[in-house]
Amino acid sequence: MKNQRQINKELRYYNRKNYYLLFLCLFLSELLITAYAVMMQSPTVLTILPEGGDSRKQVSMIFFLAVFGCGVFVVYAAALFLKYKSRETGILMALGASARQLGARLLRELLLVSGISFLGGMVLGTPLAFCIWKLFCIFLVNTDETSFSIGVQAYGISVCYALVCMVLLIFMGILFIRQTDVIAIVHNERKCEPVRDVKPWYGWAGILLMILGGVCGYMTPTLCLRLLNWYCPAWINVTYLPLFVGLYMLLLYIVVHGRKKGKKRWRDIITGSMMKFQGRQTVNSMLVITVLLAGAYFAAFYTPMMLSGSQKAIDERPIDFLFPYRQDQDMLTEEEIKALAESYQVEITEYSTYPLAVLAHDGSTQIMDSRRNFHYEYRELVGEGNYLPASEFNRIAKQDIEVSEGTCRAVIGEDGGNAFWLANDTTMLTNPVTGKTLGISFGGYVCDNMLSGKYYVLNDEDYMKISEGLTDEWRERLVAFNVADVDGSYGFAQELYRQIVACTGSDCQVTRMDDRIYDRQARAGSFGEYEDSGSDITISFKEYQSFYFKQFWKYAPMFRILDKTDFLSTYAVFLMLFLFISLICFAAVFIIIYTRCMTIAMNSRLVYEDLKHLGAGHDFLINSVRGQVGKVFKAPAAVGTVAIYLFYCLILYMNDGGRFTPGELAGLGSCAAVVGVVTLCIWGFYRFVLKRVCEKLEIR
Repeated sequence: MKNQRQINKELRYYNRKNYYLLFLCLFLSELLITAYAVMMQSPTVLTILPEGGDSRKQVSMIFFLAVFGCGVFVVYAAALFLKYKSRETGILMALGASARQLGARLLRELLLVSGISFLGGMVLGTPLAFCIWKLFCIFLVNTDETSFSIGVQAYGISVCYALVCMVLLIFMGILFIRQTDVIAIVHNERKCEPVRDVKPWYGWAGILLMILGGVCGYMTPTLCLRLLNWYCPAWINVTYLPLFVGLYMLLLYIVVHGRKKGKKRWRDIITGSMMKFQGRQTVNSMLVITVLLAGAYFAAFYTPMMLSGSQKAIDERPIDFLFPYRQDQDMLTEEEIKALAESYQVEITEYSTYPLAVLAHDGSTQIMDSRRNFHYEYRELVGEGNYLPASEFNRIAKQDIEVSEGTCRAVIGEDGGNAFWLANDTTMLTNPVTGKTLGISFGGYVCDNMLSGKYYVLNDEDYMKISEGLTDEWRERLVAFNVADVDGSYGFAQELYRQIVACTGSDCQVTRMDDRIYDRQARAGSFGEYEDSGSDITISFKEYQSFYFKQFWKYAPMFRILDKTDFLSTYAVFLMLFLFISLICFAAVFIIIYTRCMTIAMNSRLVYEDLKHLGAGHDFLINSVRGQVGKVFKAPAAVGTVAIYLFYCLILYMNDGGRFTPGELAGLGSCAAVVGVVTLCIWGFYRFVLKRVCEKLEIR
């Protein structure tokens, strides 16, 4: 006579595949989240991504999507495990085991399986992140900035995720064991989770809600700023909720009404009915797959968009070498630069220098209270700007613009970019040394890609009047020249860049956000609570080759050959980070799809055996399986891909005031190519999974 312990052991052995499946699902979810967290909290990445910057927000947003997707995946895996655990539990209850005994035993099993799987995922998550990162270094770029580093905070995130998942597992186990009806528990394995019939308008309503949620979620923060003068907190993202409601409605419609019409509709009866009877599980899985796929694409679009837009802008520059410097610095002379070029066998052509003045301007400044509401107040001194005389601007930009006396014009890119950084409400300029003022009005914009977002243009007579008496500390000079052979000037460009940094004093070790006029007025209390214009960003001449220095140094040179050749190494961490995120999300998508399709095979095994006994043909069975597996693939792939591509187009369209720039159009073309490649990969994976499901159902 066997006791309960022996019977339970044999039942566990008989149902060991269910334990393996739960372990695999929990392990993979923890593995992916840990690897993501390790990369996201790496000091290497945190150094590159400034606090509050758009790139860090994007990384965090995709991480939350991944946590949501993996969390739902864990709940789904646990529900599946408990469903197949019901027969084992029912047998033990029939043999006299009490609910307390079964509950304690189930909780021990859940804690053991989840503890081992989560621990394994945490331990192996770091090696996984390290291996993927090193592969990127080998095949993309390997610099000092791309060294792999680990932040302790990552393991805190990983542990919190594991604890939350374990609490969910325990809660589900408690609810499961409260089913004291033996018959109900035994039949729980065969219980379907059908969805109720939905109206045909669910599909269109779902699409409309998705559009409404995407537009409202994206536009609400902007509208709060413009209409309410309010910096809305993070919870405002709840406005995206209609998007997810609409997505659920659309997927529900596809599962319920996604059957063929017309004379051949009978061929899809079995497939459609089985999908409908397993509707809740199917819709939930498809929802998670769609969300993760959208996050994967969003991260994957970062690289082609950056490469396409930046390379196009670099190629269209009219000047090969351009750099500014403050005139109180002991900078290289024209003779020294030409001698350096000669030592590298580089021929310099069209060498010119252009004077500019740093002047204070008035304007409205933003005053914010503790509730994140703000208003604007006028100040005579609000910031500094770089001002060129019109004649010098025409020489450097090879244009023939006119600037009327008493006006100033701001320089923006030919695509209209960078206008945000320039003041257009200036009515008075002030000489920061003599205090002399000049009444001025805004005369519109002029276009030049190299000077955009940094410079203003004054009438020549106005420039002479207001700049008189400026010391060299407030005067700058632009050096610009071309070379006969750009491709052969890389060594010269590197050495010139090094010597420019060496000739610059420590008082110029400032970022492009630093503003001496603003800081002076802020310290005097003109803007309320003092906040340094440079924020918490600091740079060092010792790290002049780093991305941070090249990106934020106020006097950073623009050398075509360096920017083009060193693009990958300069932006290596950005590119590798977003590629890593995309890879993790795609991996999660493929794992969830595979698990769901295998579950469909397990749930449909008896149905297909009955169909075989009833004489169903081979083609009918294959088409039925293809319909079920295809729906898990096709609907999320189509909806997720189209939705995220359109949302990405919306972001780019709104960023430039309601239009697409040529660089953005080129980037969108590259993103479309990425979609094509990923779609081919998904199709190949679909063929692989279809074959495995057919093997599981013994359909050759």
